[in-house]
Amino acid sequence: MHILIVDDEALARSRLRALLADCNAGYTVREAAHAKDALTTLQSTDIAPIDTVLLDIHMPGQDGLSLARAIQQLPQPPAIVFVTAHADHAVSAFELDVADYLTKPVRLARLQQALAKTQRPARAAAQPVQDAQEPSAALMIQERGRTVRIPMAEVLYVKAEQKYVTVRTFARSYVLDGSLLDLESRHAEHFIRIHRSMLVARNALRALEKYFDDNDGEGWAVRLQGLADLLPVSRRQVTAVREALNTG
Repeated sequence: MHILIVDDEALARSRLRALLADCNAGYTVREAAHAKDALTTLQSTDIAPIDTVLLDIHMPGQDGLSLARAIQQLPQPPAIVFVTAHADHAVSAFELDVADYLTKPVRLARLQQALAKTQRPARAAAQPVQDAQEPSAALMIQERGRTVRIPMAEVLYVKAEQKYVTVRTFARSYVLDGSLLDLESRHAEHFIRIHRSMLVARNALRALEKYFDDNDGEGWAVRLQGLADLLPVSRRQVTAVREALNTG
């Protein structure tokens, strides 16, 4: 994984670099002291693409929230983890769909947990999920005054929230104004329901595993291609998911 640390304090950058070394994962780490340097690094064609940005919020000039918005407009935006001494920006941060939000001083276990959330196939090697539908099949999403076309081959899962649907791809999440039932009906060849509030891409299914939840106890969960987190499966859907795996 190629990581960029963005923080105006040299000591904070040094601390994160030391923690990354303790992870024993062979990360490639670069540093930037402010937004301009960070964008220059992210847009450079002379280095390997950055996978994850560890980003401070309070910096001179362009702050971390503004920089995060700029990063997300890049053609292949990296995952973002905010690392800040201030906990009062968490709501604003997660509205930007960042992978995680860490408060200083950062502990090794917490950093490892955040990095696990950002992991996905390397951009050069990532293979999109092949869809049995027509190549033109896509979801159209309205986002910040623009229309974004998301090919169905890139969609890993859709999840019903209170008033909207979250669409998860390899790179990031989107918010769709629609219903899960409508998506299931229109894209039945692409999705399989794993519980009442989630549909997953059939061809992204990689494993059905035993799973333990502190609230629900022992159950089952699926692992998807390109996604670190396990997704719980309702008891009534276990058989259907197992059949989908056997026939996929």
